[in-house]
Amino acid sequence: MTGTELLNARLKMPWPLALLGLLWVTTPCWSQPRQNVLFIAVDDLRTELGCYGVKEAQSPYLDQFARQSIVFDHHYVQVPTCGASRYALLTGRSPRNSGVTSNNAALYQGPSALKVNATQGAASMPELFRMSGYRTICIGKISHTPDGRVFAYNGQGDGRHELPNAWDELATPFGPWKRGWGTFFAYAGGRHREDGNGHEDLMEFKAENDRDLPDGLMADVAIRRLTELKDQDQPFFMGLGFFKPHLPFVATRSDWKAMEQVDVQPPTSPNRPDSDYWHRSGEFYRYKMDFPKQNPLATEDAVTARRAYLACVRYVDRQIGKVLEHLDQIGLADETIVVVWGDHGWHLGESAIWAKHAPYERALNSTLMIRAPQLGNAPSMCHALVETVDVYPTLVDLCGLKPHTQHTLDGQSLKPLLVDPQSPGRDVSISYWRKAISIRSRDYRLIVRAGTSGMENVELYDLRDSKDPLENLASTKPKLVEELLQAGKFVDSEGSRR
Repeated sequence: MTGTELLNARLKMPWPLALLGLLWVTTPCWSQPRQNVLFIAVDDLRTELGCYGVKEAQSPYLDQFARQSIVFDHHYVQVPTCGASRYALLTGRSPRNSGVTSNNAALYQGPSALKVNATQGAASMPELFRMSGYRTICIGKISHTPDGRVFAYNGQGDGRHELPNAWDELATPFGPWKRGWGTFFAYAGGRHREDGNGHEDLMEFKAENDRDLPDGLMADVAIRRLTELKDQDQPFFMGLGFFKPHLPFVATRSDWKAMEQVDVQPPTSPNRPDSDYWHRSGEFYRYKMDFPKQNPLATEDAVTARRAYLACVRYVDRQIGKVLEHLDQIGLADETIVVVWGDHGWHLGESAIWAKHAPYERALNSTLMIRAPQLGNAPSMCHALVETVDVYPTLVDLCGLKPHTQHTLDGQSLKPLLVDPQSPGRDVSISYWRKAISIRSRDYRLIVRAGTSGMENVELYDLRDSKDPLENLASTKPKLVEELLQAGKFVDSEGSRR
């Protein structure tokens, strides 16, 4: 619904509601000097960056951004899959309340689908910004679909907005791939996984230029729109969603050549754990490989796959760098909040997994960096436990918006941590995967499954020495299990499990 359509809808309401609606539409809701928002989402980006201490990563632009930001090294997503994680981000709702624990299509399909009902408040974060007087622009993958329109992988669908009433502009460039999912599963030259021609190579590094691939085109569009937005009085919220390093591993020839010179290490813990929550990495193994499809992969082949992932990180890092440099060059850096967010983590052969889709540390821990110029804070690494659902209330807080939302936001503003990164964060972070509940404390991760008779399949891991522990401590530390369940409010004060 456009602003004009929304206004017309108000005029058809009984006059008290119409008056309230008109005031909401026409009155800006920021109470401080305008702050633009540039929200950058990166698909499948775990903390595999130099600024997180990964020496073999080549991420100079994000490393530079980290030196201007608060970097969160204990940020956890609500769900380790693209669509459900973004559902939590965009609605600000925990899966505990929304019920969305795995559904990639939750935003537009089923009982959790977003509805157009502005009188009850915004259904999504960009909708709230739009209702608050911001110009909202979507470039790339912010919700689940790669351009904000509802189409299936094969192109079938009605193309409606995935986020109703959220975006003034859907500006994703398609290039020679012609449609959204084509750009998402792209190879060079307009080929893609869903074009019916059997293009399913795990990796390809043939492109000569950044613009030969979709992320390069999206960076160009973002740069052009930022230039056009610079002289407008209206503040903006730009969602810029890059695809890489998501499968297939595709970047430029130069990115692969650069990574060939790097001593990439094999997975530190390549063996399968004795866990009820392990899976076979079906998404990864569907692709065509130049090495045997065994699990775990042979050490040399695992190194090749890790190198390919890092080449894609190098490529997307450069696209982000172009946009951030341009933001500074046109004089918008001091009045624009910038968030860089990875929609979940990714196993790079650890625990014999090449994917997300597991309630483990590698799949749930992802990149989060926030630069809020108006706070004037020094850059720092923040070790507090934070969650993806905290991003929405943080931006509401920083921009001085009235949180007029259809549902109560389940997260908490990170502004205190942006002001003082040494402040305490959450006691626990809680994530979900299907029927599994994953509770992360400072030192431990508890994973349980909600069964008909209470919590089942209990696994407890000590994360102090390894992100990929193999020993399940649940039977030897029952008191700690109960303490974590209580901290997550999955037992009552008397210790009865829910």
